[in-house]
Amino acid sequence: MQDVQPRPEAIQPLTEAGAAAPKLVGLPTGVEGFDELFFLAEATPEGVRRRPLGGLPAYGVYNLTGVPDTGKSLFAEQFALRQAADGRPVAFVTVESPAPFVAAALKLRAQAMGIDYRAAERHVLLIDAATHAELREELPTLLATLAYAIREHRIQATVVDSVTGLYEAREIQARQVVRALFNLLKRWRQTGLLVSQKRSGHEELSAEAAGGYAVAHIVDGTIVFSKKLIQSPYDERLYRRPIGEVVRLIRIDGCRLAGHDPQVHLLEISEVGLVRVGKSLSQLKG
Repeated sequence: MQDVQPRPEAIQPLTEAGAAAPKLVGLPTGVEGFDELFFLAEATPEGVRRRPLGGLPAYGVYNLTGVPDTGKSLFAEQFALRQAADGRPVAFVTVESPAPFVAAALKLRAQAMGIDYRAAERHVLLIDAATHAELREELPTLLATLAYAIREHRIQATVVDSVTGLYEAREIQARQVVRALFNLLKRWRQTGLLVSQKRSGHEELSAEAAGGYAVAHIVDGTIVFSKKLIQSPYDERLYRRPIGEVVRLIRIDGCRLAGHDPQVHLLEISEVGLVRVGKSLSQLKG
């Protein structure tokens, strides 16, 4: 029987690990109504109180999952542009659309957000896995390329749209792919958004994505996007929309790093193509 050796380097006192932990701050996402959904619980003389975090908890890696046409990519683009406009370099790994098409979409999104695109574009680095198949199909090559980009360009936030494209038709590898990306982003202190797709058979408001629940279990938090076709008088009363309209919804399905609002909220797409978070369903009923 092979002699198994212990790995003492994996053992770390809590005091030592805590000293190396980054300060928890919120990063504004550029999505109206979303940043108010995260908070910290702090002890005060009057008891424990909530303090708004003011954005997505930094240094977390998040799974954005939902069926098509629910606003996931719009959310990711707005987040990337907000970071760039604030001077934080961003790596945008595009798996579905070639880089020039993503650049065109980002320019339109910047105009709608009132962001100076010429100033922001200096802080966005596109990694084109849609065009370069070896990045999409060879995980070690993608990881090495992403690590190089982060190191050489001092990247602080990373978006992958979509991570599902890295394991399509081989979902058995989903956990391996997501775990490897998660570990790399954590090692480099990134705030990461991994856009993932749902199959049509998945429950719309669950955290499940293509590849199963294992994907959501790896990351620091999951943001679920869904849509609902108004088909009955009950739907009309609940969502306050006429029959035939499509309502989009968003829900934070857990976050390890900070407290959050767990309710289902309306997600609206404006005329200029921006997503924004609206009222919760409980507020609609009130």
